Amino acid sequence: TAPHPSPLAHSAIRPEQVFPETGVHLESGSRYERVDLATTPDCARGMPSQPAALVQRGEGCLRLTAALFTDVERRSQVTVTVLSFRRAEDASVVFERACVAPVAHPDLSLDPPPGAGMPTVPPGSAGVFRRLLTDRSVVFAHGRWGDGARTEKAALTRRTEELLRYAGDRVAAHEEG
Repeated sequence: TAPHPSPLAHSAIRPEQVFPETGVHLESGSRYERVDLATTPDCARGMPSQPAALVQRGEGCLRLTAALFTDVERRSQVTVTVLSFRRAEDASVVFERACVAPVAHPDLSLDPPPGAGMPTVPPGSAGVFRRLLTDRSVVFAHGRWGDGARTEKAALTRRTEELLRYAGDRVAAHEEG
């Protein structure tokens, strides 16, 4: 008989594993603050309708975890969302769909909580949307300037991609056991 996969192999990464600290100091020297954290086993609630329908048809998503980060100047707002799946095939389908229709989904962005001292990004503001695929998870990052500015796209892209890699590395390490 074939060996059974370990239960860990199919466990979704927990919020405290992917986003363990409120102050993030990256090797690049960049510093970010986590100002909000949300998690739910109801992945469809935080997803655009097409991927949500795909997830519900498959064995499904185990957990959606999202964190909102800002830089030390509190100018940028980057939401990093991790969708953890039971099966690699489901993660691949959702990732491919996001690549085909790479619009920034407001469903995947957190607004700053009351008392965070940050503005809510104006509706329709430009942003940077990035994604990566690990074995059984899709990680999305949506970066926007807090004031809705459309300038300094390179700086916003760098921040978004740094936080995407930060989360993606943690998710990949968890899935590799």
